[in-house]
Amino acid sequence: MTMEAFLEQTANVRPNPNQLRLLRETSFYVFVHFSPNTFTGLEWGTGKEDPAVFNPTALDCEQWARAIKDAGAAGMVLTAKHHDGFCLWQSAYTEHCMKNSPYKNGKGDVVREAADACRKFGLKFGFYLSPWDRHEKTYGTPAYNEFYKNQLTELLTNYGEIFHVWFDGACGEGENGKKQVYDFEGYIDLIRKYQPKATFFNDAGEVRWCGNESGSTGNAQWSVVPHELCFFNKEIQTGRGPMQGALKGIYNYDAELGAMSANWYSEGLVFSPAETDMSIRPGWFWHPDEEPHSLDRLFDTYLRTVGGNTTFNLNVPPTNEGLFDGRDVKRLHELGEKLRAAFGKDLAENAAVTVEHLSPTQPEIILRLPEKTDLHYIELQEDIAKGQRVELFYVYTEDGPNARSVLSGTTVGNRKIIPVDICTDYLKIAVRAARGPVEDLTVCLY
Repeated sequence: MTMEAFLEQTANVRPNPNQLRLLRETSFYVFVHFSPNTFTGLEWGTGKEDPAVFNPTALDCEQWARAIKDAGAAGMVLTAKHHDGFCLWQSAYTEHCMKNSPYKNGKGDVVREAADACRKFGLKFGFYLSPWDRHEKTYGTPAYNEFYKNQLTELLTNYGEIFHVWFDGACGEGENGKKQVYDFEGYIDLIRKYQPKATFFNDAGEVRWCGNESGSTGNAQWSVVPHELCFFNKEIQTGRGPMQGALKGIYNYDAELGAMSANWYSEGLVFSPAETDMSIRPGWFWHPDEEPHSLDRLFDTYLRTVGGNTTFNLNVPPTNEGLFDGRDVKRLHELGEKLRAAFGKDLAENAAVTVEHLSPTQPEIILRLPEKTDLHYIELQEDIAKGQRVELFYVYTEDGPNARSVLSGTTVGNRKIIPVDICTDYLKIAVRAARGPVEDLTVCLY
C-alpha cells in the first residue's frame, strides 16, 4: 500500500455508534468504589472478609446520583465486584455477596439501588466487574471463566440499559498458585449479545486506558491508534501500513501514541479513544482521614481530559455509612459550578464567521466579534463521526501577512479546550496539517 492510500484510510477511521455516543453524550462520568474495603480500610481486599462487615447504615444512592449530576457528570460506573470477590448484588453463583450482608437482612441489592437512582436523575449506569477474584475457589482454572461469565450475564440482563462495562487487567495468583487466563473475548461477546449499546473499557479495548491513574494525559491525544495496542477492538479499519517492519513496545502511557511516524508500521488502525481515570482523593476507597483534591486540580484535569479528546472517569468513594462524604459532595458542587460558569455562554454566537481553504486539509476559520472581548477558553471540535484528522493548528489574533500566532496545538478530536487570556475582536484558527479534508471544525469561545 502506498503512503497516500494508507493516509487516506487513516483519515477515515471512524467511531462506532457506541463510541460516538460515549464521546458526545457521556464524556464525564463518575466511578464509585464501594466494597468491604470501605469498612476494613484496605485498597485491595484479601477475599477472606466476612460478608457481615459490609453494612452501610445510611445507604442513599440517590444522594450519590444527585451529587454526580450536580458536578456536571452524565453517568455512574459502580464497582459491582472488586478484587475481594464480594458482589454488591444477589448473585446466584456465590455466597460472598449481599445475601450474607446485614444490610436489609440479606435482601439488599446495591447495584439495583444505584441503577434506579441513576435513572431517576437522568444519569447513565455502568459497572465494573473485577476479573480478579481473590475469594472464588475456581480462580486460576478454566472453570473460572464460566463462573465469571455467569456473573457478568447477571449484571448485563437484570439492571436495564448499561452504557459502559469496565474491565481492568489485574491478575494475581489464585490459591492453586496459578494466574487466571481471562477469556476477554468471551466476556465481550456477552456484552455485544445483551447490551449492544454499551462500550467496554480495557487496556486493549474499544475504550482504552490512558496509562495512569493520576489524571495525566498525553501530549497529542489520538483516538486512532494501532491495532497492536487495542487488540480486543476487532474493528480494524485500514490495511497494513506501507513501511517494512513490526510495531512493538507501544503502551498506553506513550505520549505520542497514534502519531503517523509509528502508524506507518502498524498492521492496521482502530478507533479506540482513551479514558482518563483518577480518584477525587488519594485512595480509591473511602478513608476518613483523606481530603478531596483541590478544585483547581479537578478543573484542570477536566480541561485536559474532556477537553483533550479523552473521557474522564472520576472516582468518588462512599463512606461506611453508604453516603458520599460531605467534603466530596462540596467539591463536586464546586466543580459543577465552575464548569457551568466557564462554559455556560458561547461568545462565538455573536461573531461573524468566515471559512477559507488554503487546501482541503488547511482551512482557516475567522471569527470577528462585535467588540474587543476577554476570552478565557477556545474550544475546537471536529466532526468526529467522520474521523479524527487535525494534526496541527495555529491561533492568530491579528490579520495580515506579518501576523504571528499566539499559540499552537496538535490534535483536536472530539473536543479540545484551550485556556487563554486574550482580549480581542478578531480570532483566526488556521489548520496547517491534517490527515484528510477538514470540513466541519466547530469553534466555541468562552
